[in-house]
Amino acid sequence: MNKIAKIAGFLIIPGVFLLFPSPTFAVCPVCTVIVIAGLGISRALGIDDIVTSIWIGGLILSASFWLIDWVQKKGWLAKVKDKKVVSLINFLMIILMYLLVLIPLKLDHSIGILRNRLWGIDKVILGTAIGSIAFLTGMWVDRKIKKVKGKQLFIYQKVVFPVLGLIISSLVFYFVTK
Repeated sequence: MNKIAKIAGFLIIPGVFLLFPSPTFAVCPVCTVIVIAGLGISRALGIDDIVTSIWIGGLILSASFWLIDWVQKKGWLAKVKDKKVVSLINFLMIILMYLLVLIPLKLDHSIGILRNRLWGIDKVILGTAIGSIAFLTGMWVDRKIKKVKGKQLFIYQKVVFPVLGLIISSLVFYFVTK
């Protein structure tokens, strides 16, 4: 299988899951195991860890926002009147989500491989950070367009822009590392 086919397959698979969504609740232990397995499978296919980790970063951030929304819908923070405290709790939930994925990756020795670095930074950590930034940028673009135009431009815009950010980042770093 050539490299372009591998990366195309790696980018299409997450898109299939977007077409057929199912309810998901935060990052469960099974999801963390799947992330570790996905990293192993992508390594076996010859996909660089930074490309895989870009998607891991997007997944963690997305799951963090799902958790925050779920907690808000449950009304668990309804009694907290101070917005700074609510923001701090939300921030801590995001940190927790990253820890729930990154600690098992470290324990599995997927993080910390000496020759698995780009610019002196572990590729899994760097890719996760880049993926999170790309996902946030996509969310920002979606909100900016809605604010300027007063509406969304097309259906699923809220999904397309963050995923597009991940795809563009993946392609850039695919070519950076080849």
